[in-house]
Amino acid sequence: MSPAFSVVILTTASGAGYGMLVWLGVLNAFGLLPQERWFGVTATLVALALSAAGLVASTFHLGHPERAWRAISQWRSSWLSREGILGIFTNLPALGFAAAWWFGGPTIVLGLIAAVCGLATVASQAMIYATLKPIRQWHNGYVLPVFLLLSLFSGAVWLAAVGAGFRAAIISIIFAAVAAEAKWLYWRFIDTASPAATMESATGLGSIGRVRALEAPHTEENYLLRELGYVIARKHAAKLRWISLAIGLIAPAILLIAGLLAGGLAGQALAGAAALAALLGVYIERWLFFAEATHTVTLYYGQRHETARLKTA
Repeated sequence: MSPAFSVVILTTASGAGYGMLVWLGVLNAFGLLPQERWFGVTATLVALALSAAGLVASTFHLGHPERAWRAISQWRSSWLSREGILGIFTNLPALGFAAAWWFGGPTIVLGLIAAVCGLATVASQAMIYATLKPIRQWHNGYVLPVFLLLSLFSGAVWLAAVGAGFRAAIISIIFAAVAAEAKWLYWRFIDTASPAATMESATGLGSIGRVRALEAPHTEENYLLRELGYVIARKHAAKLRWISLAIGLIAPAILLIAGLLAGGLAGQALAGAAALAALLGVYIERWLFFAEATHTVTLYYGQRHETARLKTA
């Protein structure tokens, strides 16, 4: 699949924003957040800014951005519509949470509602891809948990960066390890699973040997090839996997540990660096998530869907 910049930004930034809202709601319910008046408002606004940046970026992938509102009209059958509706609705309890925090009102219920809505939005986002049967790299049981884990991880890192302190940092480190393991299992699965279809199975001629296209169906590139026919070299994919893990998960964990040991302004600066590294690393991971996806329609254009079998074990 062609990794569209706008969609990669959407899934990266909004995931971090909604993950922040989840931890704000949960940690606040247990009284584990700083109680300064500025903290809850600042953290909520940062979370909403990240989620809004992702949603705005996604409109640039549309042929007619002015018609984006129509995307929410098919909520009965479309995970995209559900994501849009949940993303908009999440703003209401989140803003109410910030207002209640500032004016000293009750925050627990509003915070938990925002947390549930944020988690549901990320889940809906993941299901957009997990339900697409023609793409085996997406239609599997790893996509949803990986999306959720990376959202919770990046959200916790950003919460630590805005001043949540020790608890958010520890949560980030734990979820970095869990998310890394989940992503590793995902990569191992797509490297070893059989293709959803082959040229032989698509034509029904596999019994007589290997099938190849005699001529290309088109003389010029078309929409399907631009959107669905992206090819990334195996060696580049393997390298980017390691880079995404190193920058997005390992580096933030190390920076947060160093920040806990340093304390003070130095610790806060290291937490901020960890948040930026997490965002960059998840961006690379999400770009690769799209780049490695192979749609069965490309068999019509002569592309073979071989198993990657990169060395991930």
